[in-house]
Amino acid sequence: ISKNTPYNRRPGTAMKPEYLTIHSTANPKSTAQNERDWLTNPSNTNTASWHLVVDDKQVIEAIPLNEVAWHAGDGKNGPGNSKSISIEICESGDRKKTIENAVKLSAQILKEKGWGVERLKRHYDWSGKHCPRIFEKNNWKEWESFKSMVAAELQQISVSPWAKEAMEWATSPKINLTDGTLP
Repeated sequence: ISKNTPYNRRPGTAMKPEYLTIHSTANPKSTAQNERDWLTNPSNTNTASWHLVVDDKQVIEAIPLNEVAWHAGDGKNGPGNSKSISIEICESGDRKKTIENAVKLSAQILKEKGWGVERLKRHYDWSGKHCPRIFEKNNWKEWESFKSMVAAELQQISVSPWAKEAMEWATSPKINLTDGTLP
């Protein structure tokens, strides 16, 4: 979105991110494109924004990852807003595919930043708001499950191609050197 979007949704303030914050849209009918369009809709008078939104089909970036967005509810100088990249997870469409996409997106950002899953936060962690609502049924267990999926994806994408190839060779049925537990 442009820096002149009303209600200071993109303040243009530089940020050196230290965390990745996960949200959900709280809108069961909205797609990533709908969410992005809402940021520039003239009838939207909220001063709220986010960096990325993901659904079952796409990821859209609304604000550069090195700029502040208003998403954490912890004020202008709060670490959620001032030090955290935000991802909104859509609640519409194929939920399983949306979560898979959110896991891949989260792992990719963590890899690019050289971070581990300890840098993953929920909106709740900054302001106590019940978000991401998408994990509502049993928030703690589902959040821990999401973090575990991100950790597994991060490990998968962090292994170099030659190491993957060597591991596949070493654990193949033709080679009976290891069962893969002690590569």
